[in-house]
Formats: sequence, structure tokens, C-alpha cells
Amino acid sequence: MGMFGYAGALRALMFAFGLLWLAPVEVSAGTLLSPGGAVLIKKSIEPFGRATAILSEGGLRDKWLSLQRRLSDDLVQLALCEGDRESCVSPAALKFLAVIDGAKATDGRARLGEVNRAVNLAIRPADDLVQYGAIDVWASPLMTFANGAGDCEDYAIAKFVALRLAGMAPEDLRIVIMHDMLRGEDHAVAAARLDGQWLTLDNRRMMMVADTDVRNYRPTFVVDEVGVRRYEDTPLVAEAALR
Repeated sequence: MGMFGYAGALRALMFAFGLLWLAPVEVSAGTLLSPGGAVLIKKSIEPFGRATAILSEGGLRDKWLSLQRRLSDDLVQLALCEGDRESCVSPAALKFLAVIDGAKATDGRARLGEVNRAVNLAIRPADDLVQYGAIDVWASPLMTFANGAGDCEDYAIAKFVALRLAGMAPEDLRIVIMHDMLRGEDHAVAAARLDGQWLTLDNRRMMMVADTDVRNYRPTFVVDEVGVRRYEDTPLVAEAALR
């Protein structure tokens, strides 16, 4: 079909506007071990029901903003492929669009379960140091789907973006970073709110678990389109460097 026509262009434009909530904003530099300034939110509607503090600067905030910039490239490719799949030059985009299609075909808990299952099956666990020669790389969904591999935050990011593009409201989606008390390491999951309850979508299991039923994990940071927040009772040091 070549260049898609007006209808396809309109679909692409609408698709791209669907993630304007990910547009980056500028913040000051910092390090993961020094997350930076925070403003306490006394009443929390976050997963695990704890009060949080907004991070206005710092390494974790910078990492999220850097990912947002890479997501802009993903959105262009996804928009083009959504408008004309036959001419799509990105197998990763087609695979990710298939996940979104599956999510759109369902609703409620079934939608969450479909995305959790599809992403878990599409990606194999892989260490960032092996894949990228660096520690704690936050990959965009198309980077992850192109490699067919990623670590916990890559699964969480892909689920977060897929659910948003499938129509879930931004206020009902989060990425949560938790400390695994048994393994002594940090772990990331996607979280989605359904009927007032937060469910965690974990690459370690197909079954979704409510935040109230999560055991042996201590939530440390929560991320959404607005930014990064630290749970109030979380120390400022050594909790954010994902393995």
C-alpha cells in the first residue's frame, strides 16, 4: 500500500498523542544512591497504601526521563505500523502491537492477565550487563521486544506501556520497585488498579497478586507518567539499583 492515506495518518496521529503523558521534563542531575529532593504526599493512593514523596531530582528520576525520550522513538514506529501494518519494517513493533491488540480485545481483570501473560511469554530473562554491557539499563518496549529478552524492569515497562495504549487510565497504572527481603535484591513489577484494588503484574509469575497479598517484599519507589516517588518510610540510599 505504500504511504498510508488520510485515515491511516489520522490513526497514527491519535496513537502518538496517546502517549503524550510520557513527554519528558527537565530535572537536575543526581545519582541512584542520592535520589535528590522530595516533597511528601501525606495521603497516598499508591500501591501498598503508603504515603510517598515526589523526587524532583536524582538518578532514578533521570533514568525514567531518559526512558521517556527513547519511548518517543517507539511511539513514532508504533504509529507508522499501526497505520499500515503490511508495510511495517519493525518486527518488534508488530509483536508489541499484537500484545496491545490482545489487551484491547478484553477488559477488566482479563485485560490485565492477557498483558501479563503475553509479555512474560514474549521476553526471556536476561541480565543488563550481558545484553548491554552496563548495569541497570531501562529499555523501551521495542528495544526489549527486538532483543526478546530483558530484566524485571523491562517486563514492567512493557506491561505499563501496553496497558496504557490499550486504553487504561494513567492514574490506574504504576511501575513499583520493591526490595526482595529473601533474595536481598531489588525487583520491579507493573501495577494496575482495578475496582479500587492494585494488582501486581510480575515477570516471575503468571498469576496476578494484589498488593495486600504481596509477601517478603518492601516497596521502595513508585513510577508513573507524572514521575518518580519514594515511599515515605524508605531510606534514601541503596534501594534503587536494580539487578
